[in-house]
Amino acid sequence: MLVLPETTFASFPSSFPLNKSSIADIQPSTALDTSSSNSQQLAPISVASTIVKMLEDLGVEYAFGVSGGAIAPIWYTLQHSAIKLRHFRHEAGAAFAATEAYFASDRPVVVFTTTGPGITNALTGLLAARWEDAKVIFISASTSAPKRGRWALQETSNYTMPSAGIFTSEPMFHYATTLESSEELPEVYRRLAKGLAKPNGFVAHLSIPTNIQTNLVETSLTSVNLSFTPPTASEEVILECAKLLSEGPFAIWVGFGARLAAKEIRQLAERMGAGVMCSPRAKGIFPEDHPQFVGVTGFAGHDSVLKYMQESRPLRTLVLGTRLGEFTSFWNPAMIPSRGFLHVDIDPEVPGTAYPSAETLAIQSEVRIFLKALLKRLPKRHRSKIQSLTRPERSAINPNQDSLVRPEVLMNLMQRVIVEGSDAIVMAEGGNSFAWAINLLRFTKPGRFRVSTGFGAMGHFVTSVVGAALTHQGKAVAIVGDGAMLMNNEVSTAVSYQIPAVWIVLNDGRYNMCHQGSQMQGYKDMDVDIPQADFVMLARSMGADGIRVERESDIQAALELAMVSTRPFVVDIVIDPSRLAPIGTRISSLISQGAKN
Repeated sequence: MLVLPETTFASFPSSFPLNKSSIADIQPSTALDTSSSNSQQLAPISVASTIVKMLEDLGVEYAFGVSGGAIAPIWYTLQHSAIKLRHFRHEAGAAFAATEAYFASDRPVVVFTTTGPGITNALTGLLAARWEDAKVIFISASTSAPKRGRWALQETSNYTMPSAGIFTSEPMFHYATTLESSEELPEVYRRLAKGLAKPNGFVAHLSIPTNIQTNLVETSLTSVNLSFTPPTASEEVILECAKLLSEGPFAIWVGFGARLAAKEIRQLAERMGAGVMCSPRAKGIFPEDHPQFVGVTGFAGHDSVLKYMQESRPLRTLVLGTRLGEFTSFWNPAMIPSRGFLHVDIDPEVPGTAYPSAETLAIQSEVRIFLKALLKRLPKRHRSKIQSLTRPERSAINPNQDSLVRPEVLMNLMQRVIVEGSDAIVMAEGGNSFAWAINLLRFTKPGRFRVSTGFGAMGHFVTSVVGAALTHQGKAVAIVGDGAMLMNNEVSTAVSYQIPAVWIVLNDGRYNMCHQGSQMQGYKDMDVDIPQADFVMLARSMGADGIRVERESDIQAALELAMVSTRPFVVDIVIDPSRLAPIGTRISSLISQGAKN
């Protein structure tokens, strides 16, 4: 009989599961004690019940998914456990929602599906979770062994589905296995606990044959003592970094991986007079209204960044928690300072990859631990006054009574009503939606803005806004295009559980990023039009509320109505499609790669 001790993780709440407060207190070594001395004898229980108990002990509070007969034992047990089960309309939506629920709560989230298409439907959202460094446990059903190879309905086995990559570890999953016996449960438990204890992302897949789910557990949980030491730079490396950064002016390039080090980044910047720039995903980690903030880099970024690099000429750049991938840097050589990079990342494979020819001092460390050590080695005050730094330009556009809604006007009013007037999480869908949001919205605190610029799947935020609002326990607002909203939304799920999600739909009757981008690439007359939908009617047909906006003078009242509503709410805004979104750097990158006519 497998017994899960009630106090498995009680002795280390500051490190498991990892959250914003726990990272602040993380110690060089953290132990997970699952010794049998804490266990008690219980009556035999099913594999399904044992797995759900494991998930509870691992800190899971929510499970999102779509039901099915093959997963019924797990599904039923989840529904009658302390874990809050939420039934979604599509498996990809459940996976996207789990990703953003994790970032809103810092707790691992379960996604469950049935066999066959249930699994394949979820894969896009799960791959997004992997790219975003979320912590998600995917539990799926597979065909019972005696039925494999016999064309079972939605058969899930090596006879019908590829095993590599779906049911095995890497590249999609950090850990994946098919549970063929209850005797494997102690090892599964150990692997999940180990993965979740690490500070970076962890996406796991546990496939459980239907007949195994109802088997009784007859294995004891063996004594396991796991330890995890967050990577930290040596004293010698810290001293070298302090020396190099003291030699002259330097810039700080902030990425999403530095989101738990906002306080230390600000201390470092203000002490040393450094200019600070950030990736699109890192907006708000360093306040965008701070006089030392020079702008957002990469996609939809600010011209002020390149001006700063040219005019202020930092000697080096301290890179914190970003891969410097295409959407963050476009690999622009103008971003390389004369003495190169000091690149800090928890993943040793990241530093030097984006700019392989640039001089790079690679430092493997959790960013906050590194900065705490660095601050102790730097002078208390900088030797000179903070230089005047280039800042992003801000221009106000007054609403017009007669024209279609210009996105710039919408963003200005969203800044006032939503960003500054509430604590809502704001997220922007792939397409022109996230171009406008990245460029024009300004955040002063971490955790307020979410965007996916790596995997960048359409449908990510029209669905995941539900998960974010649920675990945030307050408003979450998604800025989305009409194409994404038609593709895969979860308005009905929000209605089912009365989740206060808000969708702001940029309704221009086309895939406008594709339209504008293809024009810039030299391709004319591309098929990008969409029959213009009435999203308010659609929302109300599902039990949500909404309002349609066709004039700029009506925007503010509509946004205010959405923010006070206690129901899921859709703001359907008829956008002027002729306004060119700030996507030029992306198109230039595509043209440089040969995508031109």
